Amino acid sequence: MPVIKHPRFIEPLCHEWDRKAQKCGLRHTVYAVNGDQYTGEWQDNLKHGKGTQIWKSTGAIYSGDWKFGMRDGYGSYSVPDPETKEYKKMYTGWWEKDRRGGRGVYFYSNGEQYDGEWRKGLRSGWGKMHYKDGSVYEGQWLKDKPNGQGVLRLANGNRYEGGWKNGKKHGSGKYFYPDKGQLLEGTWVADIPKCGALVDFERENAAAPTEFPLPEIELHDPAAVLEEARAMFDDNHN
Repeated sequence: MPVIKHPRFIEPLCHEWDRKAQKCGLRHTVYAVNGDQYTGEWQDNLKHGKGTQIWKSTGAIYSGDWKFGMRDGYGSYSVPDPETKEYKKMYTGWWEKDRRGGRGVYFYSNGEQYDGEWRKGLRSGWGKMHYKDGSVYEGQWLKDKPNGQGVLRLANGNRYEGGWKNGKKHGSGKYFYPDKGQLLEGTWVADIPKCGALVDFERENAAAPTEFPLPEIELHDPAAVLEEARAMFDDNHN
């Protein structure tokens, strides 16, 4: 019986070279065509694992976790100061699909600082913002703006506690004036109080209380008020 011999398959050299060129595991610094450089781990020719990226155009540095070519996990992002050239940390925290996502701290160039939750690169969730004028907001955020329930403490000691919408006071809230010993409680619409009541609050501890205290608001029993109204009606029609 004749023996049939099949020719042995020989892989083309180009396939072998391409396979050997694929970056996997820990590699030394790899330079991109535009001058960017990356040092760290790879998988299937993508940045994956721990690594550090330096962008040539801005000099910015990211050091942290990567997943399939994108910043994903925990990492820090720093940029050089235009004058001193020293690196200043801008963000440290969690990333998701190359954008800030999860809990993290962002340091703004004007000295402001946000510590809280992020979603798709925007402040969303619960967070605390320190503004350059000395005021502090702590509460809920949505798409980079206070939205939901939160507290705004001003540098002069006054504070607002209540609802927010699109970055403005909106809904039920309380505005405290510790220096005057007063409290405004009511309803806000787009930063404007539409209705409410101003009452004295811890007046004895106020640094500069108003000259005269506000009169107490008399609360009546609804049933008694209704009975009085009926009596007046009967008197007028008898």
